Amino acid sequence: MEFNISRRSMMQGTAAAGMLAASGASAMTTPKRGGTLRLGLKGANTSDTWDGRTHSDQYMINMGHGCVFECLTQVESNGDLTGELAESWSASPDAKVWTFQLRKGVKFHNGKSFGADDVLASLQIHVEEGAKSAAKPIIADIEEMKKLGSHEVQLTLKSSNADFAFLMSDYHILMYPEGMIDEAIAKGIGTGPYRVVSFDPGVRCVVKRVDDHHLADNSGYFDEIEAIAINDGSARTNALLTGQVDAINALEKKTIPLLKANPSITIIEVTGNLQYTFPMLVAVEPFNDINVRKALKYGCNRQEMVDKILQGHGAVGNDSPVGPANQYFAADLPQIEYDPDKSKFFLKKAGMTSLNIDLSTAEAAFSGAIDASLLYQNSAKDAGININVVQEASDGYWSNVWLKKPWCACYWSGRATEDWMFKTAYERGVPWNDTGWDDARFQDLLIQGRGELNSDNRREIYHEMQQIISEEGATILPMFANYIDAHNDKVAHGNVIGNLWMLDNSRACKRWWAV
Repeated sequence: MEFNISRRSMMQGTAAAGMLAASGASAMTTPKRGGTLRLGLKGANTSDTWDGRTHSDQYMINMGHGCVFECLTQVESNGDLTGELAESWSASPDAKVWTFQLRKGVKFHNGKSFGADDVLASLQIHVEEGAKSAAKPIIADIEEMKKLGSHEVQLTLKSSNADFAFLMSDYHILMYPEGMIDEAIAKGIGTGPYRVVSFDPGVRCVVKRVDDHHLADNSGYFDEIEAIAINDGSARTNALLTGQVDAINALEKKTIPLLKANPSITIIEVTGNLQYTFPMLVAVEPFNDINVRKALKYGCNRQEMVDKILQGHGAVGNDSPVGPANQYFAADLPQIEYDPDKSKFFLKKAGMTSLNIDLSTAEAAFSGAIDASLLYQNSAKDAGININVVQEASDGYWSNVWLKKPWCACYWSGRATEDWMFKTAYERGVPWNDTGWDDARFQDLLIQGRGELNSDNRREIYHEMQQIISEEGATILPMFANYIDAHNDKVAHGNVIGNLWMLDNSRACKRWWAV
C-alpha cells in the first residue's frame, strides 16, 4: 500500500493567504545559483553541537536539517510530504510495516556513500543506552529494523501508525555515516546541500554549497551561507536594517512598523501552530494538585496576552497543543476564560486561600516571554495567586531551566500531525514531556489514534484527547503566535512559505535564493 500523503488541506489552508509581504515585496524570480545568504538567527547557545538528538532551538534546527544534514522525508512549503534521502516509501495495509527506498548516488561530505547501513545506525543512536534524544519515542516504537538491500530498509513498528513517514522528517532524526557518527557530530559531516567551513557555537557558522549534491537541481542555491547568532530582537532588526544580514527570524512585534517603513524589507507572516506555553512539573508540589493547575488556568488573561504580546499576530490558546493548522483541531472545545472567582474556587478546593509561586522566564523562551510573565503575574493577583517572576539567563535556558525548574516559560513549534505532537511532548515517559503529566485515558487514546486509519474515528479520538489535556493537563497554553520573519531585497523564495517552523519550515538555506 502506497502512502502518498498530503497535509496541504490541514496545514496550509491559510498559508498562502497568511503570507504577508508587508513592504517592499519583490516579484518571485526564477531560482538561480550564486551569492551569499547572511542569516541573523535567534535561538543560538554556546552548548550547540551537530548532534541532532539535542537540537531544541531555531539556530541549530535551521543549520541542521535541510542545510548540513538531511532526513529521510521532508515537509514541503505547501504541506506535501516528499522524499529527501528516501526516494519513495510504502506501508502494509495496517500501517505497521514501512519500507523505504533510498536514493542512490548520495555521498556524505567526507566522500562516504550513503546507504541502508547509515539509516539503521542513525536511527539506533536515538535509543542506545544513555541517549538523550527528543526523538527517542519515535524510534522506540520501531520493533525491528531490517536492511533489505544496499538502498532499502524495512521498519516494523510495535503498533500501527499512519503518520510514520511524517515522523521521519523530524529535525532530530538526521542521517549520519555509519561507523563514524561521533566524528560526523564533531565536524558536521552530513549529506546536506552545504558543508561546514567553520562553526563557533553560539556565535557564527559558515557553510559552502556542495556542487555535486544529489538534489542540486532544485535546492541549495547559495554559494555560501553565514549564520550569525543574534538572540536579541532589537539587535536582529538593526542587523537587517544596516545590511549586516539578509534575513532574520522571530521579529519582535514592536519592530514591525520600523521594518514596514523600509521599502527594501519584506516581512513574511504565516499562521501555524507556534505556541507560547507555561509548563508545570507535576512531580513538584503544588502542581501535582489538579485544582492548583485549574486555578492557574483561570488566573491567566489569555486575550490580554494576545493583544499586548502578540499585538494581534496570533490567537488565544486553550491549553491544547493541537492548533488551528492541524487537521483535527477541536475548535468547538469550551474556551478557558480569565475568571478570578473561578480561580479562587479551585484554590479553595486545593485547601488554599492564596498561593505564592515562582515562574522562571527569559527572552530565550519566546519573544516577549518576560512581559508575558509579568502580565500573568498581574492578572493572577486578583485570584490570590502571587507569581514571583524569576528572570533567568537566556544562554543555556533550555539546558538549565526548561525541564528542571518547576514552572517556566516555553515555546513549541507544533507538529504537522496530532500524533507527532502528542508523541513528542505528552506521551508517558518521553524526554520532552515537559510537565510529566500522565493520564491513563489520554495514553490509551494516543495508541488508538495513531493506529486508526478511518478519518472520522480519528477525529473523535483526537477531539477527546484535546478535551482531556485542556481540562486536566499541566501546561498553560495562552496563545498561538504567527511566524513572522523578514528579509531584504537581495533574497527571493517561492510564493508559499511553510508554516511548520520559522523561515519556511527552517529550510530557507535549502529553498531560498539570491536575487
